[in-house]
Amino acid sequence: MIDTELQSPKEALKHFFGFDTFKGHQENIISATLNGEDSFVIMPTGAGKSLCYQLPALMMEGTAIIISPLIALMKNQVDQIRGFNESDTVAHFLNSSLSKVDIQKVKDDTRSQKTKMLYIAPETLKKEETIDFLKEIKVSFIAVDEAHCISEWGHDFRPEYRRIKLITKELGNVPMMALTATATPKVQSDIQKNLQMTEATLFKSSFNRHNLYYEIRPKGKKDANVKNIVSYIKSKPNRSGIIYCLSRKRVEEISEILNVNGIKSIPYHAGLDAKTRASHQDKFLMEEVKVVVATIAFGMGIDKPDVRFVIHYDVPKSLEGYYQETGRAGRDGIESDCVLYYNPADIEKLESFMKDKPVAEREIGSLLTFETQSFVESSGCRRKMLLHYFGESFNDENCNNMCDNCRHPKPKEDVTKETKMFLESVRDLGEKFDVDHLAQIFMGERTQAITLNRHDKLPIFASGTYRDMAFWKSVGRLCMLNLYTYKDIENYGLVKMNEKGEAWLAAPQKEMMAKDTAFERVTDEDGASFEVEAVYDDELFSILKELVKTVAKEKKLPPYVIFTDPSLEDMAVKYPISMEELQNIQGVNINKASKYGQKFIEAISNYVEENEIERPQDMVVKSVVNKSGAKVALILNIDKKNSIDDIARGRGMSRDEMVTEIEGIIYTGTKLNLRYAAQSILDQNQQDEIFEYYKQSTTDDLEEAVKYFDGDYNHEEMRLMRMIFISEVAN
Repeated sequence: MIDTELQSPKEALKHFFGFDTFKGHQENIISATLNGEDSFVIMPTGAGKSLCYQLPALMMEGTAIIISPLIALMKNQVDQIRGFNESDTVAHFLNSSLSKVDIQKVKDDTRSQKTKMLYIAPETLKKEETIDFLKEIKVSFIAVDEAHCISEWGHDFRPEYRRIKLITKELGNVPMMALTATATPKVQSDIQKNLQMTEATLFKSSFNRHNLYYEIRPKGKKDANVKNIVSYIKSKPNRSGIIYCLSRKRVEEISEILNVNGIKSIPYHAGLDAKTRASHQDKFLMEEVKVVVATIAFGMGIDKPDVRFVIHYDVPKSLEGYYQETGRAGRDGIESDCVLYYNPADIEKLESFMKDKPVAEREIGSLLTFETQSFVESSGCRRKMLLHYFGESFNDENCNNMCDNCRHPKPKEDVTKETKMFLESVRDLGEKFDVDHLAQIFMGERTQAITLNRHDKLPIFASGTYRDMAFWKSVGRLCMLNLYTYKDIENYGLVKMNEKGEAWLAAPQKEMMAKDTAFERVTDEDGASFEVEAVYDDELFSILKELVKTVAKEKKLPPYVIFTDPSLEDMAVKYPISMEELQNIQGVNINKASKYGQKFIEAISNYVEENEIERPQDMVVKSVVNKSGAKVALILNIDKKNSIDDIARGRGMSRDEMVTEIEGIIYTGTKLNLRYAAQSILDQNQQDEIFEYYKQSTTDDLEEAVKYFDGDYNHEEMRLMRMIFISEVAN
């Protein structure tokens, strides 16, 4: 039932949003929902996906339930909808960021039929009290945003999404809309099966973002690539951009480098508390800062139309992730850059992260990584390859030189003979093998799969050793891009023959191909980290050391809680004189800076002025934290509340080594919630007793702590509580 006198979607569009016309499939999608039909919407970022559920929600009787995994995006969209409406009650969100009072307000407004849109996180949806509440209200329809999360083949798989259909069945037979900005044919099939939407109307828009320029750059040794990034951003003054990194520590490090070089930036990752993340997002949206540095794995939910560049400092885990992240650029249709820095060693890191995963997950991860590697190393049109991945055909002549390979084409060679060899092998081997396997046959490699299938006895075995492995993989990609072959959806990776391929074999035509790019492999040992030799100012360090004691006395806290010696040394190198600069100091985050920093920046500012110090504004700095994959995995495991023993076993470490690793993270300013670990060995009274001891102690020495309690608590217990104390009070 339509809850407005405006019967036409076009009239409603003008009434609610002030627009005269729809874009693409928007009007048809909205009409389908108004008619009570299910719809599956695949629409690229920036094409107006959210309007497809916002407008019918405003038009229909009842409340639309929008399931979304991104808390930041929920807030952003709710704010936008409220901006178009007289009342703030028109839209609400329900997630873990709300207090009990806030939750009650949301429920009251929804029950009283004031709320037309209710955004819910999947984790909140699965709670019984949420389902009971939703049964009390009239639900107009259900929209599942970011629907790719339902598939293990999607770039952001969420197990909670698998239960959505089961949960929403309890709400009755209401229309359902699934929406995603990225879906390969395989992911599309998964979504429809899991949401039981095989009969839903499919609305699929082109994935081509004509205004985005795609470029791959090699990662240099030492700090060459970072200098390149700094130079690149400075060449685009007053332009907004996002830089994606693989780890939280790398995020902090790159952000620090940009700030020291006069580029206002902020970090954004899951290790920051919700309030800080929201604050950083608002600063970016309000253009208080121009650059956000974020983890690849963390969904930002940024809806900013004028992002002019997206830089991937590390290779993304999948092409879907890459497309989603680059899709944040140029949403206003103006030309924008997507630059990826590539080092083959990064692929090895991604593979190492998967080694402890279940076999099925590992196989999926390997295939997704292979697709990414193929994309970055390919010498063909990047746009054509990217669109092919999403099941869309594209003529590379229409790229208009909007990728580096089309703008700077490499010389091509005749590969007609090799194309024929490849296609014949696909056909003759019954279309049962992947590109890797076929390339290994041509190269004469006796892998287990090849010997088991007796493929080492075939006439084609070792027939292609006059070229390298990369060449044969390129031929395999060429056949797919030319639609001679395709990948089986149900057995992803297995190469099947298309009719076009059969026709080509019957009458071969000349095939030309450029050689793929060979990127230099750079390891951390080669100096891929950022170095700076700097000696701290002894006199300033002494002043700050005394100030720490004074502030500690005022706050009734131990001096080491205020700032550690490494933090003071870093201050005596960089001379921070603002809160923003202080946050770039090792072991100092926004909370610590705001808690204890004011007197320190005043003291440093006075010292700089009195001694006419020329501050090192152009210095490229280094974060001294080890940025290994193990650390990233460790933080994620603690976030999931896995036991320290289990984490240690999974990494092949002793418990003591693992605790030392965790200590290192905490002492560099990262807040970790370890209370769950303490609860398994200490009751609340014991925790409080030890916590109070560390509050008044002037030292963090463990021997002293154990001695103080006369052996009531052992070293392990005191050490764990010391970490919790530092994390909760100092960070």
